[in-house]
Amino acid sequence: MDATKPVKVCPADGAGIAQAAQVIAAGGTVAVPTETVYGLAARADDDAAVAGIYRAKGRPDFNPLIVHVPDVTAGEVLALFDDRARALAGAFWPGALTMVLPLREGAGLAPAVSAGLPSVALRCPAHSVMQGLLKSCGLPLAAPSANRSGGVSPTTAGHVAASLGGRVDLILDGGETAQGIESTIVGLRDDETWALLRPGPITEAQIAAVLGQGQDVVTSTRIEAPGQLASHYAPGKPVRLGAMVAEADEFLIGFGAVAGDVTLSPSGDLAEAAARLYACLHASADAPQPRVAVAPVPDEGIGVAINDRLRRAAA
Repeated sequence: MDATKPVKVCPADGAGIAQAAQVIAAGGTVAVPTETVYGLAARADDDAAVAGIYRAKGRPDFNPLIVHVPDVTAGEVLALFDDRARALAGAFWPGALTMVLPLREGAGLAPAVSAGLPSVALRCPAHSVMQGLLKSCGLPLAAPSANRSGGVSPTTAGHVAASLGGRVDLILDGGETAQGIESTIVGLRDDETWALLRPGPITEAQIAAVLGQGQDVVTSTRIEAPGQLASHYAPGKPVRLGAMVAEADEFLIGFGAVAGDVTLSPSGDLAEAAARLYACLHASADAPQPRVAVAPVPDEGIGVAINDRLRRAAA
């Protein structure tokens, strides 16, 4: 993906959506309007496609990516819905509500989508273009905001083009988005409590009207993400960083020329390494070796974020 490539924009009509679905199926990225902001969509079941999101945005933030589905039925294939989740979906889906729910075993999502957590963030968008793309490609779509990391979220196709340029394979121009701020995120707890993880178009009061309030309500202004827990990334074994070869009792996570038992990226692609990080750490946890070694990863660009997580794993 080359930022110097011409920006490819097409109208968000039937032909444009069909073209976008072909790009998605092939593992590419498409900027698509939702009722909140433009999202940078890729198929959520493929590590390489998720790497394309990271590559376009400049670096991963390692927060769970929101997965978009066309309806509750598609959502229940990926996550475990309880009565509260169904009530929220009945009240606010399709719409600007994202729910963080337990990930269903065998859901088939790329590990990077859920950031290594046992949960998944799901949204059923109301925008006709995003709905059309979901139904046309028949795949769940990971779609963070379609802008360079740290930039302002885009509400027009022009914003996307200015921020991402040729880094995105296709931009669907559906005009200005209606709401212009990201979706509300609510987390449902095993102990029947809930947390407002990010405020958005759907208010806390509206959610409380469905779920109840008082002691069952836990509020927070921060998104729950693995970076908040220093031990979250640890595979449960000692981890040695900067390893060129493995010792006899080590499982080696490779990178580039260091092959390893598994590899973050055989070609040394940092975006691919970011997308595969959690899958490799899971593999090391399941391996018979009592210790883990990790090949050096350049501490530049996306590598800064990767090394931050690896240092937490080794702490």
